[in-house]
Amino acid sequence: MKIPAEPKVILRSCRDYDPERIRTIVREGLEELGLRPSGRTLVKPNLVASGPLFPYAYTRPEFGEGVLRALRDVGGSAMTELRGRRALRHHGADPGRVPRVGLGRDAEEDRRQALLLRGDAAGRDPAVASRAAARLPVHARAGRARRLLRQLPKFKAHPWTTVTFSCKAYIGIQDDRHRLIDHDHRLNEKIADLQHIIQPQFIAIDAITAGEGRMLTPTPFPLGMIIMGNSQVAFDSVCCQIIGVDPATVDHIRLASEHGFGSTDIARVKITGDVTLDEARARAKGFKVGLVRVEKYFEGTSITAYAGPPPTPEAGDYCWGGCPGAIEEAIEILRVFDKDTDRKMPRLHVVFGAYQGGIDARPGEKVVFIGDCAAWKGMIHGKPVAIENLYRDRSTLDPHTIEGQDVFAKLASARKKLAGDVVRLEGCPVSVAEQVLALVHLGGLKNPYYDRESMLTFGRAYLGWKARVALNRLQRKRYQQNGAFLERGQAAPELGTGGPR
Repeated sequence: MKIPAEPKVILRSCRDYDPERIRTIVREGLEELGLRPSGRTLVKPNLVASGPLFPYAYTRPEFGEGVLRALRDVGGSAMTELRGRRALRHHGADPGRVPRVGLGRDAEEDRRQALLLRGDAAGRDPAVASRAAARLPVHARAGRARRLLRQLPKFKAHPWTTVTFSCKAYIGIQDDRHRLIDHDHRLNEKIADLQHIIQPQFIAIDAITAGEGRMLTPTPFPLGMIIMGNSQVAFDSVCCQIIGVDPATVDHIRLASEHGFGSTDIARVKITGDVTLDEARARAKGFKVGLVRVEKYFEGTSITAYAGPPPTPEAGDYCWGGCPGAIEEAIEILRVFDKDTDRKMPRLHVVFGAYQGGIDARPGEKVVFIGDCAAWKGMIHGKPVAIENLYRDRSTLDPHTIEGQDVFAKLASARKKLAGDVVRLEGCPVSVAEQVLALVHLGGLKNPYYDRESMLTFGRAYLGWKARVALNRLQRKRYQQNGAFLERGQAAPELGTGGPR
């Protein structure tokens, strides 16, 4: 896909999750942009966490339903396959109302897209990545042409990257064995690298009820809009301007622009629709983004946090994309499942990065060093403690051979890792799931993985995913392979005229 030299972003008012209203707006947006689905069309919503416990974290099924119907309206007989239907049904869409458009042999993968992501059983879509774009391997199914990609992100804040719009949602094209590679102080670079895998021809973001402050547990913000566009960097830049953020200060957007995926200068973007940019800014006034350091976040709670710099000096003095942000999300998840989380949590000290200050831990208070790059020397409870840096440079990790840790293995080993007054949790990063389990055991909290409302769905999805992996191995189907961009049809990135000038 050649990045449009004159991108367009359409701002439309939509106050309610009425699928027919959404259908009309999106159909008109597709027609205005001159886009018509053809061949194999992949629809990617944001399903990082969903359901009644996470109502503002994901692309609502009513939104997806309206978009799918609009795509069918403009696609006609040319649309041979529309993927994403099952994922949306799994997350709450009415099965009788979601269009059935040519689903066939890839239906199993559609179901796998919808796995609950509170664990590590997620099997998402088409690509996996390392830091260097030149080494990006591709999931085997991506070898079949994805002629078109339609992206349906959620308009929300993010505690690690400021915002989640279109570019940031690309983390969701990986599965868990790869998504944690560079999910640390290099997270923004990783997001920019992923742009080289595949590009969306159409973006429609669920900004009807936006999510502010956080990623998995955001607070609702009634923005009342559907925003559509045909260029990711331009689209994200306009969304940033709506909430009063300079897009050039959001690293993954700036880096994507530097890679040639468009300009952050919205003067080069044609903005249309029934809502002006100034009116959109007025609607978004007061919207809160992320980026709260972990020390500040835990002030006034029973947890005291200490953070030093990540292992590479050019990354700054704080790891925005790794373990500190993960523990913030972990505690927010636990507060959803257990309303007494803050009352139950004992005095606890958590340490990140190469911290050099003192740790004021009294007898009986645990100190938990989190992450491979944690390093510290000093006295705790009258005894000398030396925590060594275990960080491995990302160039030593081969994304073709990397293995993910099964969520049930994490469940089995979580308690053993917490023995003693001084604890070290290894990983880069230590995932949200593992930090959830650690806090569950440290505080005697309700375990989200044993929640009755989600156990059956999670277990069924997990077993189905494992069965599919086993079948692929029996059939000698490779998990991933290097893929040529040309095989991805119109979604293959073709850089050039849309780059920064």
